[in-house]
Amino acid sequence: MNVYENYDNYVMKTYGRVKPAFVEGKGSWVFDAEGGKYLDFFPGWGTGLLGHCHPAVVEAIQKQAAKLIHLPNNYYNYLQAELAELVIKNSFPGKIFFCNSGAEAIEGSMKVARNWGKEKGRYKFITTFNSFHGRTFGALTATAQEKYQSPFKPLVPGFSYVPYNDIAAMEDAIDEETCAVILEPVQGEGGVNIPSREYMQQLRELCTNKGCLLICDEVQTGVGRCGYWFGHQHFGITPDIMAVAKIAGGGAPVGMIVSKPEIADLMQPGYHGSTYGGNPLVCAASIAVFKTIEKDNVLEKARALKEKFDVYAKALKEKYPVVKEYRGMGAIYGIELNVPGAPVTAYALENGVLANCTHNVVLRFLPSALMTDEELEFGMSVLEKGIAKL
Repeated sequence: MNVYENYDNYVMKTYGRVKPAFVEGKGSWVFDAEGGKYLDFFPGWGTGLLGHCHPAVVEAIQKQAAKLIHLPNNYYNYLQAELAELVIKNSFPGKIFFCNSGAEAIEGSMKVARNWGKEKGRYKFITTFNSFHGRTFGALTATAQEKYQSPFKPLVPGFSYVPYNDIAAMEDAIDEETCAVILEPVQGEGGVNIPSREYMQQLRELCTNKGCLLICDEVQTGVGRCGYWFGHQHFGITPDIMAVAKIAGGGAPVGMIVSKPEIADLMQPGYHGSTYGGNPLVCAASIAVFKTIEKDNVLEKARALKEKFDVYAKALKEKYPVVKEYRGMGAIYGIELNVPGAPVTAYALENGVLANCTHNVVLRFLPSALMTDEELEFGMSVLEKGIAKL
């Protein structure tokens, strides 16, 4: 079999795929079919806070696969019950719906919010420019970026958009028909944009006073990525609903909607569903992720990783005029350039490092919090050479 020919012949071209084809991963490294070795600064597109194939996650999946893989959601599931308790223990009092992905968690969150708002005449959503919430129709409509929306218009009605980190614009946009504001605690795909603590606290107060809900999209920022269990905790606020995915499964397809009890209890049998959501196999993987984060002090390691990135990024900014600024929170980090960053990531790939460039000019890092100092030094040295070539 020629993997590249098979992709050309049989797979939709919905991704800008690049060679090589990877066959194995361990920690912060992936390996191709020819024996090539690559340091991964973006493991699993943000799912790999524990790296590739963490032993605890692998063991949990192997054991559960031999016991019970799938169970429909009209039966009780011990592992789902255990996972729900772990999530609530580390977030806020609420109830959970299990699904399979971040986009599904956003879609479901909007349904939960609309169900809450229907008797109040509230149905509209407000999101922020440069947000990214997913690619299904509702999530795509919430994603306030024309480049993603334009091929698929008309989109879902009832959405409006305001600038990120602008409380005055948000206050002007909320009206009596606003159901919820949907916000990423850190805009990831949008360029690793971090709001002020004051803005987040004012937004929480504004939603409460205006009688609408606050939905936090924690798909990329949740489950330890920001050095807290969830990104909103950095700002000292609590959302009404949050969407969770990515890291929660350690690579297994896990999504969750977490909602305050008084909102969750309005959902009735038949209002929403998922065939695979929260099945025993993915719950076993997710339980292993949560327990490993707690057992191995991963939150502290994520916060420490940010400080290490700062040292490298500061040196790059002082040395190379093309480096505009840098910013991050825990194990999500961005280095913004004055020029397109694609040549840097292309150079890195050629020299054994996988990195991501978003919004054309922002080198985005979502590494494992367990990355060693030696691995970080290797990766940043390669990226520096790529930046120097600019």
